[in-house]
Amino acid sequence: MTDFVREGRLFRVSGFDPSHRQLFLISEATLVDRTTTRVEVSIGHVELMFLRSLYRNGLHVRRATAAEFAVLSERHGIPAASAEYTWILDPEGESFVVASHPNWREAEYALMGERESLYDGPWPPEFPAESGNVS
Repeated sequence: MTDFVREGRLFRVSGFDPSHRQLFLISEATLVDRTTTRVEVSIGHVELMFLRSLYRNGLHVRRATAAEFAVLSERHGIPAASAEYTWILDPEGESFVVASHPNWREAEYALMGERESLYDGPWPPEFPAESGNVS
């Protein structure tokens, strides 16, 4: 299993497209947390989400454990078939989303030029970037 972990960064919900059921979270390069990269997380086919607007201590996206899913399932009526698609988003385990596998992209902000998002335009971009998915 591959988790996505970026501790100590400020992430925010940057958008939700209801027609495509797509959630976007972003962490900008800032002097406050001394980062130079932009990180974007995309989660598609969203069925249910319980989010904060800001994640001040970073993200830790991972599949919910069996015990966590049991609690969420009872509390929110999530069907057992969704256990494989229930993702915890924050280090404290308080935010979650039921959706397809989350994916992420990261690149040096200074290299992005006029590009507004790492999900815009051709991939891979003309500059060095990393990407992956949570499984």
